[in-house]
Amino acid sequence: MSDGRQSVERLQERLTWMPWLWEQLSRDERAAIARWQADVQARWALYGDVTLGVDCVIAPDVAVFAEPGRPIRVGDRCSIAAGVFLHGPITLGKRVSLHPRATLDGGRAGLVIGDGTRIANGATLFAYDYGLDPTTAIMDQPVTSRGIRIGADVWVGAGAGITDGVTVGDHAVIGMGAVVTRDVPDWAIMGGSPARVIGDRRDR
Repeated sequence: MSDGRQSVERLQERLTWMPWLWEQLSRDERAAIARWQADVQARWALYGDVTLGVDCVIAPDVAVFAEPGRPIRVGDRCSIAAGVFLHGPITLGKRVSLHPRATLDGGRAGLVIGDGTRIANGATLFAYDYGLDPTTAIMDQPVTSRGIRIGADVWVGAGAGITDGVTVGDHAVIGMGAVVTRDVPDWAIMGGSPARVIGDRRDR
């Protein structure tokens, strides 16, 4: 195996786990992996109602579920890393970055993420919930869905959770491991479980 072949394989491995590095590649490096990404993205046509923007970089093992009525829309220049789970309806704006093993489920009402937002490793966003009637078994509880809306230029930290019905304002930061159960103001820094405002990005 030639050094060039090893170099391309290593580059593919890095981009599988850190696809946002695409923007730092040279012209030659981009050309070297173009066919690989074309093959990966061509398979998305088999996953249901899916639309991909231009210049996206996507790991080959992303789990995609976009059955009828649950579309997935991915904007231009998005990056989706290894082990990500997507269940529509989901809309990603431009340059959204989903880091390894993030889980996004749009429920029935949908999940919308604004331009330039980054969802870190292992974050969980569930746009649905179960009832808690004590006279009914959990498996038989009704499922509700109000949707989740996340603004532009938001950072959702590793292991953070966002529950159904929440709106996260533009430029906000959700701290590592925080569990967001209420709406988040623009620019807020959130921490804890349940999450509360612990700062403002503009004060940094």
